Amino acid sequence: MWTFQAPQTLQQPLYLPKQLHHHPTTPRLSSHHQTSATLRPSTTTTTTTTNSNNNQLVQSLCKKGNLKQAIQVLSHESNPTQHTYELLILSCSRQSSLSDAFTVHRHLLDDGFDQDPFLATKLINMYSDLDSVDHARQVFDEITNKTIFVWNSLFRALTLVGHGEEVLNLYRRMNLTGIPSDRFTYTYVLKACVASESLVSLLGKGREIHAHILRHGYETHVHIMTTLVDMYARFGCVSYASHVFHEMPMKNVVSWSAMIACYTKNGKAFEALELFRKMMLENHNLLPNSVTMVSVLQACAALAALEQGRLIHGYILRKGLDSILPVISALVTMYARCGNLELGIRVFDQMDKRDVVSWNSMISSYGIHGFGIKAIQTFEQMIHQGVSPSPISFVSVLGACSHAGLVEKGKFLFESMVKEHRIYPSVEHYACMVDLLGRANRLDEAAKVIEDMRIEPGPKVWGSLLGACRIHCNVELAERASRRLFELEPTNAGNYVLLADIYSEAKIWDEVQRVKKLLEARGLQKVSGRSWIEVRRKIYSFTSVDEFNPQIEQIHALLLELSMEMKEKGYVPETKAVLYDLDAKEKERIVLGHSEKLAVAFGLINSSRGDTIRITKNLRLCEDCHSVTKFISKFTNREILVRDVNRFHHFKDGVCSCGDYW
Repeated sequence: MWTFQAPQTLQQPLYLPKQLHHHPTTPRLSSHHQTSATLRPSTTTTTTTTNSNNNQLVQSLCKKGNLKQAIQVLSHESNPTQHTYELLILSCSRQSSLSDAFTVHRHLLDDGFDQDPFLATKLINMYSDLDSVDHARQVFDEITNKTIFVWNSLFRALTLVGHGEEVLNLYRRMNLTGIPSDRFTYTYVLKACVASESLVSLLGKGREIHAHILRHGYETHVHIMTTLVDMYARFGCVSYASHVFHEMPMKNVVSWSAMIACYTKNGKAFEALELFRKMMLENHNLLPNSVTMVSVLQACAALAALEQGRLIHGYILRKGLDSILPVISALVTMYARCGNLELGIRVFDQMDKRDVVSWNSMISSYGIHGFGIKAIQTFEQMIHQGVSPSPISFVSVLGACSHAGLVEKGKFLFESMVKEHRIYPSVEHYACMVDLLGRANRLDEAAKVIEDMRIEPGPKVWGSLLGACRIHCNVELAERASRRLFELEPTNAGNYVLLADIYSEAKIWDEVQRVKKLLEARGLQKVSGRSWIEVRRKIYSFTSVDEFNPQIEQIHALLLELSMEMKEKGYVPETKAVLYDLDAKEKERIVLGHSEKLAVAFGLINSSRGDTIRITKNLRLCEDCHSVTKFISKFTNREILVRDVNRFHHFKDGVCSCGDYW
């Protein structure tokens, strides 16, 4: 018999003892398929009829949502059926009533259903829906007749609350008992691999499960293979995900969407848009859904592909997807990240209803364009309209404060997280505060924030401090931050490069060479600068010192002409970012070949006079490129938008919207 432990906080008994008791020899149901009433000895027709009527009444009350009344009637039913309990359990889930769930569960035990696997699965699902995973686990532990359905129910419950490692341990135990997995088992255990913070250690488990799937012939199940694609995507294993996807004999819209999302979330926006194009061309009967469109819009945003995004917007309108909140929120973000903030605002203003994600999209959009005050006003408007901020809301508004240099307002908002909204800061929020203070050259305060953190500082926090040290050339703090980063992220070349930049700025050349040797000894390479530009609905990519573009000679000639014009007006190339021991002329040549300069020149050559040039850069905009682009905007009378890894820069008439604060 199951033991049942109610929470200690309940002050009243779960139910009153029933006046009618079941027959001691009541048979138990053992098959999960069985839905007929439990057969019990009956002495009179009248009793049977009454019991049948009570069962029907309980079931009717459950279907009408009258759970309390149904439980009262249940107290007078001496022979409840399995189906009656099924409906009672479902009613507890629908009404989110944990106290009623305990009462129903207690009745179920007393009526002899303690070893019914079908009802056990329902109970586990119920407790999972009611956020009581401990009771779900208790139901599982007490049943001896554990069918695959019971195991799957617990796998689902534990996966939903992030207990991935426990699921995998139970899965291994299940295999030892000889119970064969089904398609639901594989889906849950694959999801369990990413339902945990220890992602690196569980990737190996995921590959083992992949092998199990192939060994047991489940590679033709589209749902399992799609979940496998998603698992590899979450680990950043794009090549594995791609291989699984392309080997699938059959694909549905969920499969295509999973692979498009994989490319988008792992920095392969080009591939995401190309796969979407292939999906539309090869599968005329396969209509993309809202999930597909969100990923495609995110890919357009990543590449600042405004014209591609406009086409997608038109498709969304034609297919009636413009009423789906995640799609519209992604549209707002897409337009803003493609440099057309006005269109993003227009889409946001036309929304009939908004959730916190929609508001966050608008707040972050203002932030990356440098409109910190507007971001704060939007944040306050969201609260005024009764929408509670999420942790991401604070990341967005604190980031906006950082880009605009609104230090005091940012500090006030950070303190309000716990005081007013009961949201405890995460690593991301602390990183925002360190960035906010560091950019404003309040590095001692930034370091104090790290010292006072209630959680362990991660790479994002120390990375924010190191980035601020790069801006203000603080060698001492940079060394402290880099030591921690080298421990936490030993293979992140960017941290070594930042430290070398700081030593170079301080003219500590021995240390520059030492850091470069560290990079070489660990087999690490600096991330190459890359820029993208969209011209006539085609996206072009440039790398630093690019020699493969067919117009490269024309591009170099234009840049050389502009450089000479600038020098006549006092321009001196900023070459400190070049860490190699070269003469000044060679360093100048390297700086002139930076990817964003190549993209700007390409845009000038291939677009019409008066067109806005929009460029995306994968790294922080260097000081020389910033100065050159300001000059080009004035000399050519062009508006140039550059989005680097931190924010947007609007260049017009020789001035940048960032005010040289980035």
